[in-house]
Amino acid sequence: MMSYFSRSPNGIPIPFGEREKVSIMRKIALPLTKDVIKTLKQGEQVLLNGFFLTARDAAHKRLWDALKEGKKIPVSLKGETIYYTGPTPARTGEVIGSCGPTTSSRMDSFAPLLLKYGLIGMVGKGERSKEVSLAIKKHGAVYFITIGGAGAYLSEKVKSAEVIAYKDLGPEAIYRLTVEDFPAIVDIL
Repeated sequence: MMSYFSRSPNGIPIPFGEREKVSIMRKIALPLTKDVIKTLKQGEQVLLNGFFLTARDAAHKRLWDALKEGKKIPVSLKGETIYYTGPTPARTGEVIGSCGPTTSSRMDSFAPLLLKYGLIGMVGKGERSKEVSLAIKKHGAVYFITIGGAGAYLSEKVKSAEVIAYKDLGPEAIYRLTVEDFPAIVDIL
């Protein structure tokens, strides 16, 4: 009996002898560096390992307002990656509740300024504006997309979660998540 490595998108088994045709996902350490970003290719599937911040609309607005007013923000953005999610509360025995990506374009009005202040990576779903794409390229950053509709699956990749800013925002607070083999695809460089 033949063993199989995987199944193709249409369900056909792929024998072990054919596995070089199957895309192997590269592990990427977080926090990111400019040198690592330079090695990434658009469309490359990666597994993120380390920590990133979470932030959605409300947290982005607060960060943006503070930076525009010249005030100190509660987190350093230098070298950070932000995952656009608002996790649901964890059930007993879980690290975090569901934490799927939110639509990234909702953060487009804030992203160029955050990139200017050192943000180096973003993870979300969906397209970005031309202005954000240009800012990503200008600052040598990266935008990853991840699986929409798979919040429960992605929560299994989170090994620790801690609220580090804007606790009053509940799920939209800024968290520091430690992740292991968090799946993503390089979209914009």
